[in-house]
Amino acid sequence: MSTVRRSVPLLKTLITGKTQTRTVTYMPRPGDGAPRPVTLIPGDGIGPLVTNAVEQVMEAMHAPVYFEKYEVHGDMKRTPQEVIDSIKKNKVCLKGGLRTPMGGGVSSLNVQLRKELDLYASLVNCCNLPGLPTRHENVDIVVIRENTEGEYSGLEHEVVPGVVESLKVITKFCSERIAKYAFEYAYLNNRKKVTAVHKANIMKLADGLFLESCREVATKYPSIKYNEIIVDNCCMQLVSKPEQFDVMVTPNLYGNLVANTAAGIAGGTGVMPGGNVGAEHAVFEQGASAGNVGKEKMVEKKKANPVALLLSSAMMLRHLQFPSFADRLENAVKRVILEGKYRTKDLGGDSTTQEVVDAVIAKLD
Repeated sequence: MSTVRRSVPLLKTLITGKTQTRTVTYMPRPGDGAPRPVTLIPGDGIGPLVTNAVEQVMEAMHAPVYFEKYEVHGDMKRTPQEVIDSIKKNKVCLKGGLRTPMGGGVSSLNVQLRKELDLYASLVNCCNLPGLPTRHENVDIVVIRENTEGEYSGLEHEVVPGVVESLKVITKFCSERIAKYAFEYAYLNNRKKVTAVHKANIMKLADGLFLESCREVATKYPSIKYNEIIVDNCCMQLVSKPEQFDVMVTPNLYGNLVANTAAGIAGGTGVMPGGNVGAEHAVFEQGASAGNVGKEKMVEKKKANPVALLLSSAMMLRHLQFPSFADRLENAVKRVILEGKYRTKDLGGDSTTQEVVDAVIAKLD
C-alpha cells in the first residue's frame, strides 16, 4: 500500500510532463576550482581604496582567487620587471589608476603595460544600471578600442625649436586584429551591430586603412550589421541618441574619447567596468580613464566610488571561468544601486567607500 502511495506523485509528474531540473551553467574541467593567482596593482590616488574594496568582497564571497600585490606608481620611469613577470605568470591583473604626469617627457605606465603585454583590445561596457537615473534610457554600448598604436605610439620629436612632430601609426595587422576581436565579441555575445568610428574623410590613408580592414572582416560575419561613422558626428550622436549604438570599434585615441563620453551618458565613470586583453594576458581596471585616480579630497575622506572596479572584477571572474561568482558579485552591486541607500557623491549620495562595500557584501547571495 505504501509503495502505491509513493508512486502516485511520480505518476502525476510523468502524466503532466513536469520534471524537476537543475540548470547547468558551467561544466568545469577537473581542477578548475583551484584558486587562481591574480596580480594586483593598487596604483595612485583612489586606487588603493577601490582595490581594497575588491579584496574585501572577494574574501567575503570566498572567490577562488588570491592576490599578489605590487606597489607601482605613475611617476616611475618603468613598470618594475617583477610586476611584468608576475602578470606574465598569472595571465591576469587587476589594477587601480596610475597617475600620468603631464608633459615632461615621462611616458605613461598604462601605455607601457599595454605594449609590453600586447594588450591590444580595450573593452568598456557602458550601460544603464537599474535605479540610477540618467538622461538617456536603453543605453548598452560596448566600446572596443585598439590599444597599441595610433596617436599613442609615442613617436614624438622636436624637429626644430618650437616645432614638434608626433606620428600616428596605423597598421593593417593591428586594424584587422581589433576588427576581428570586435566582430567575434559581437557574435559570441549576441550583439546585432558593429560600428566603426573613424576620421577617414581627413586622414585618408591612416583611417582609410583602418576602415578597409573593418570592411574586410565584416564580410565574414553576415549575421552582424556593420556601419561606419565619422568621430565628430559619433560624439554628437552619442549625446543625443546613444541607444542607436551597440558595439563600437575604434582606433586608439578615438576610443578613449568615445568610451569616456559613453560612460558619462550611461551613469558616470565611477560605474563603468572595463579591461584590456591580449592573446595571452588580461588587465582589468575602471573602464573610463577620467577620474580613475580621483582628487585628494576624495582620498582623504575615503569616499571613492568602488562600483566600477567591483564590476571590472566581475568581468575578471568571468574571464577566469568562474561565472557563478561573477553573477553573484554583479547582482549584489546592482541591488545596492537599485536600493539607492548607499551611494557615493558622484551618484548623488554621501556614502564612504567602506559603506558601499559593506552594503555589497550584505547583498551577496
